[in-house]
Amino acid sequence: MKILITAFDPFGGESVNPALEAVKQMKDEIAGAQIVKLEIPTVFGKSIEAIHESMKREQPDAVLSIGQAGGRFGVTPERVAINVDDARIKDNEGNQPIDTPVFEDGKPAYFSTLPVKAMVKAIHDLGLPSSLSNSAGTFVCNHVMYGVLYYIDKEFPGVRGGFIHVPYITSQVVDKKDTPSMATSDVVAALEAAVQAIAENESDIVAIGGETH
Repeated sequence: MKILITAFDPFGGESVNPALEAVKQMKDEIAGAQIVKLEIPTVFGKSIEAIHESMKREQPDAVLSIGQAGGRFGVTPERVAINVDDARIKDNEGNQPIDTPVFEDGKPAYFSTLPVKAMVKAIHDLGLPSSLSNSAGTFVCNHVMYGVLYYIDKEFPGVRGGFIHVPYITSQVVDKKDTPSMATSDVVAALEAAVQAIAENESDIVAIGGETH
């Protein structure tokens, strides 16, 4: 089994991206799965183009993209990506699309095809915070998640794909009062547990993962 794992470069004035820092430290083999790592730019269009080229080159069995969600308390697998780019801030090349489809011929939304609830449970079993998220936002993270699932739908039948958001790492919150963070080592451990869940679960487990609001 081969799993392509992608992570963004720093954006929004940050000197590091916790997703990239963690992915760099992940093992190259997890639960028998070969791990292929790819750094991608926090740029609309170019990010998903880089992943698409890697998917064609590597022919992975699954694609897992990782992004930063500053302010979240835990590691959060995403359930769904929507077909809209609506950027509150500019990306790393100054692009700021508003109310623009990711792909004109795409579905309104795509659901993750990874075992997201099994991933949450695997992270919980380590004693680390995790929950299922029902919104990947409308910035480049959602853009990438949607794009990966779009290309899976169009070109890569049988491949699974999805996205995980991670919180700030400790060094990022020194000057951010009352902002949650995790140690980089804990983010690495959480992501490796999630990847193990992907490798070991063809379908998801039945577990409560909903929210009341």
